Amino acid sequence: MTLTVTRSRRAAHSAPSARWRSRKVQGWLYAAPTAVIVGVLFLAPLVLVVWMSLNRWPLLGQATFNAPANYVKIADNPLFLDAVVFTLKYTAITTVLLSGVALGLALLVQDRRPGIAFFRTAFFLPGAVGFAAAGLLFYGMLNNDFGPIDPMLQALGITSEPVKWIGTPNMALFSTITLVIWRFAGFNMLILLTGLQAIPTEVYEAARSDGANRWQIFTRITLPLLRPTLALMLILSVTGSLLAFDQFFVFTNGGPDNSTVSMVMVVYRDAFFRFDLGGAAALSVVLLVALVGLNTLMMRRLR
Repeated sequence: MTLTVTRSRRAAHSAPSARWRSRKVQGWLYAAPTAVIVGVLFLAPLVLVVWMSLNRWPLLGQATFNAPANYVKIADNPLFLDAVVFTLKYTAITTVLLSGVALGLALLVQDRRPGIAFFRTAFFLPGAVGFAAAGLLFYGMLNNDFGPIDPMLQALGITSEPVKWIGTPNMALFSTITLVIWRFAGFNMLILLTGLQAIPTEVYEAARSDGANRWQIFTRITLPLLRPTLALMLILSVTGSLLAFDQFFVFTNGGPDNSTVSMVMVVYRDAFFRFDLGGAAALSVVLLVALVGLNTLMMRRLR
């Protein structure tokens, strides 16, 4: 009798443990495809880039260990230092303007009214255009030889001669920022719109019943409750701006006089024009560390 009770207790105790192990195995099986993809497409290339940055790695030939020479010579690269200043300037201006335009569009289409779905779709449609295609589109529109923008401005009497849209550093920066805002304002609007619609309407009704005006509602209710969504949008905007490549490579090609060369463009030129893969890898590692540090700081400040 005692032996039977003991066996029953052991069986009852081992049953939950077996179920737990079964669920654990199932969890690992569900996570395995994602883990494999992350390992193959992210971790393995990251380890390879770090190893390349510690070697003299020509495009053809044997790699030789030369750490930390690739990192030391970064300070002697004037193009990269100028690119850092330009990229930070571009990031600051783009983030502020893009966030303002996206927030304005989100507030404009927040309320459900007849025809509002059309405007939401129209604002978001540029986000469906590929970035390289958008760069070519703007290049064709703003080209002084065959673009339609200059003739239209001259016909309206706004300008008397063709505008050098990408012929001067300031105009090239202005044109590129316009391209980025046109391309991403609708996408960021959708992110902010999701956050706006998550705010309970009862909060607005209570504020109105207490006599709050629109500005007070916006500054004391909308912005504080929208803070997590704003943080996500700012992190995406800053990260995308610091990693800017397509718009400058396709639209301005780094010109005029290397005035619109971003940090990623310097990495590209070192790798595929100078064939210095080790130096390009070192620049990539420095850029990655800076991005991780900046995003961590932003997340702590915006938490």
